[in-house]
Amino acid sequence: DQVVMNGQEIHAAPEYVYYLFNKPAGCVSATNDNLHTTVLDLLKGSVPVKSLFPVGRLDIDTEGLLLITDDGELSHNLLSPSRHVAKTYFARINGLVTKEHIKAFKDGLDIGDDKPTKPGTLVIKSANPDTSTSEILLTITEGRYHQVKRSFEVLGMKVTYLKRLSMGNLALDEALAPGEFRELTETELQALVRK
Repeated sequence: DQVVMNGQEIHAAPEYVYYLFNKPAGCVSATNDNLHTTVLDLLKGSVPVKSLFPVGRLDIDTEGLLLITDDGELSHNLLSPSRHVAKTYFARINGLVTKEHIKAFKDGLDIGDDKPTKPGTLVIKSANPDTSTSEILLTITEGRYHQVKRSFEVLGMKVTYLKRLSMGNLALDEALAPGEFRELTETELQALVRK
């Protein structure tokens, strides 16, 4: 149906809102925090933030894709361990990442929790013997506390930079500078809902 008032078409407010946010380092993935700037603080003044929350968490120094919404059901579906939603990260590592490490991630790692991590897919983008540094892509299906950092720590290496590139079917929009956000497109939203 089309509703018109005084010559203007009236549109119903959307049931939920969905924002693709490029989280910068230095802010926390929380709705409020007494010590640090939150991701919602960065949205204030641009959109109403009262009922919004981040879907999952990124560490204070981690950058990249963060979905912000008021849709609790979609959030639960994306975060539920039984759904195995893949998350891909780019990282810079102090240490030389090798084929043996690819196998270690594939087999699952003991990072000090009750059970080993689920298998992850590690891709080595570069490994420089001169500087003993590497750049990698890592895809995991869990969201344990500091999982990426802890995984490399048990392998004797340190993550020096971490950025989430994707979550499920949703990829970071590289046109968004850190701290910028936009609404999801209908295509992006449908792809997430199908996941």
